[in-house]
Amino acid sequence: MPTKSFLLLSALSLGLSGCLASDTERGLAGAAGGAVISGATGGSPLSGAVVGGAAGYFCRDLNVPGCRNR
Repeated sequence: MPTKSFLLLSALSLGLSGCLASDTERGLAGAAGGAVISGATGGSPLSGAVVGGAAGYFCRDLNVPGCRNR
């Protein structure tokens, strides 16, 4: 996958994760985004889903800007 497409997908998934209201919603969106990005770049979609889901679920606990319940 070209770098431009990867960066675009990454930016879109990160931007959408800030719009979600709960940790569970962010975790599911992160899992979906991680699986798609990992599969598109030749990696394991399952591994990407696990990493993306964890990142989405715990982003508020890690004080990631834009990842707070409103």
